[in-house]
Amino acid sequence: MKQSVLTRYRVMAYVTAAWLLVFTVAIVLKYGFQTGDTMLISQIHGVLFIIYVVFAFDLGTKAKWPFGKLLWVLAAGCIPVASFFVEPKITREAKPLVREPSPVTSKAQA
Repeated sequence: MKQSVLTRYRVMAYVTAAWLLVFTVAIVLKYGFQTGDTMLISQIHGVLFIIYVVFAFDLGTKAKWPFGKLLWVLAAGCIPVASFFVEPKITREAKPLVREPSPVTSKAQA
Protein backbone atom coordinates (compact mmCIF):
# COMPACT_ATOMS: atom_id res chain seq x y z
CA MET A 1 0.00 0.00 0.00
CA LYS A 2 1.29 3.46 -0.85
CA GLN A 3 1.81 6.18 1.74
CA SER A 4 -0.57 8.44 -0.23
CA VAL A 5 -3.51 6.13 0.53
CA LEU A 6 -2.97 6.54 4.27
CA THR A 7 -2.29 10.29 3.97
CA ARG A 8 -5.52 10.90 2.01
CA TYR A 9 -7.49 9.03 4.65
CA ARG A 10 -5.85 10.94 7.51
CA VAL A 11 -6.45 14.36 5.94
CA MET A 12 -10.09 13.61 5.15
CA ALA A 13 -10.68 12.12 8.61
CA TYR A 14 -9.60 15.36 10.27
CA VAL A 15 -11.30 17.67 7.75
CA THR A 16 -14.56 15.74 7.96
CA ALA A 17 -14.42 15.65 11.76
CA ALA A 18 -13.82 19.40 11.93
CA TRP A 19 -16.73 20.13 9.59
CA LEU A 20 -18.95 17.78 11.57
CA LEU A 21 -18.17 19.82 14.69
CA VAL A 22 -18.97 23.04 12.82
CA PHE A 23 -22.22 21.48 11.60
CA THR A 24 -23.10 20.33 15.13
CA VAL A 25 -22.57 23.83 16.50
CA ALA A 26 -24.69 25.27 13.67
CA ILE A 27 -27.51 22.81 14.45
CA VAL A 28 -27.41 23.76 18.15
CA LEU A 29 -27.50 27.45 17.26
CA LYS A 30 -30.33 27.00 14.77
CA TYR A 31 -32.64 24.85 16.87
CA GLY A 32 -31.52 25.86 20.36
CA PHE A 33 -31.31 29.60 19.86
CA GLN A 34 -33.29 30.13 16.62
CA THR A 35 -30.32 31.77 14.93
CA GLY A 36 -28.28 30.93 11.86
CA ASP A 37 -28.74 28.63 8.90
CA THR A 38 -27.28 25.17 8.33
CA MET A 39 -27.88 24.70 4.60
CA LEU A 40 -24.40 25.57 3.29
CA ILE A 41 -22.58 23.93 6.20
CA SER A 42 -24.58 20.71 5.79
CA GLN A 43 -23.93 20.57 2.06
CA ILE A 44 -20.18 21.09 2.51
CA HIS A 45 -20.09 18.41 5.21
CA GLY A 46 -22.06 16.05 2.96
CA VAL A 47 -19.56 16.39 0.11
CA LEU A 48 -16.60 16.02 2.48
CA PHE A 49 -18.18 12.95 4.07
CA ILE A 50 -18.61 11.29 0.67
CA ILE A 51 -14.93 11.90 -0.08
CA TYR A 52 -14.05 10.52 3.38
CA VAL A 53 -16.09 7.37 2.68
CA VAL A 54 -14.30 6.83 -0.64
CA PHE A 55 -10.84 7.28 0.92
CA ALA A 56 -11.66 5.15 3.98
CA PHE A 57 -13.04 2.41 1.72
CA ASP A 58 -9.88 2.60 -0.42
CA LEU A 59 -7.68 2.28 2.67
CA GLY A 60 -9.81 -0.55 4.06
CA THR A 61 -9.69 -2.45 0.79
CA LYS A 62 -5.93 -2.12 0.45
CA ALA A 63 -5.37 -2.98 4.13
CA LYS A 64 -7.73 -5.98 3.73
CA TRP A 65 -9.92 -5.00 6.69
CA PRO A 66 -12.91 -7.14 7.60
CA PHE A 67 -16.24 -5.53 6.72
CA GLY A 68 -17.08 -4.84 10.39
CA LYS A 69 -13.91 -2.81 10.89
CA LEU A 70 -14.64 -0.81 7.74
CA LEU A 71 -18.14 -0.02 9.04
CA TRP A 72 -16.64 1.05 12.38
CA VAL A 73 -14.26 3.47 10.63
CA LEU A 74 -17.07 4.84 8.45
CA ALA A 75 -19.32 5.30 11.49
CA ALA A 76 -16.57 7.35 13.15
CA GLY A 77 -17.14 9.96 10.45
CA CYS A 78 -20.77 10.31 11.60
CA ILE A 79 -20.16 10.84 15.31
CA PRO A 80 -18.79 14.22 16.40
CA VAL A 81 -15.19 13.96 17.71
CA ALA A 82 -15.03 10.17 17.11
CA SER A 83 -12.67 10.57 14.15
CA PHE A 84 -10.18 12.38 16.36
CA PHE A 85 -9.85 9.16 18.39
CA VAL A 86 -10.26 6.58 15.61
CA GLU A 87 -7.83 8.13 13.11
CA PRO A 88 -4.67 7.75 15.27
CA LYS A 89 -5.56 4.12 16.01
CA ILE A 90 -6.13 3.34 12.34
CA THR A 91 -2.90 5.11 11.39
CA ARG A 92 -0.91 3.03 13.91
CA GLU A 93 -2.43 -0.15 12.48
CA ALA A 94 -1.93 0.84 8.83
CA LYS A 95 1.64 2.23 9.04
CA PRO A 96 3.31 -1.22 8.93
CA LEU A 97 1.39 -1.96 5.71
CA VAL A 98 2.88 1.06 3.91
CA ARG A 99 5.67 0.02 1.63
CA GLU A 100 8.54 2.30 0.84
CA PRO A 101 8.95 3.27 -2.81
CA SER A 102 11.75 1.44 -4.59
CA PRO A 103 14.74 3.56 -5.52
CA VAL A 104 14.88 4.56 -9.17
CA THR A 105 17.88 3.09 -10.93
CA SER A 106 19.42 4.63 -13.99
CA LYS A 107 19.74 2.38 -17.04
CA ALA A 108 22.33 4.62 -18.66
CA GLN A 109 25.53 4.02 -16.80
CA ALA A 110 28.76 5.19 -18.44
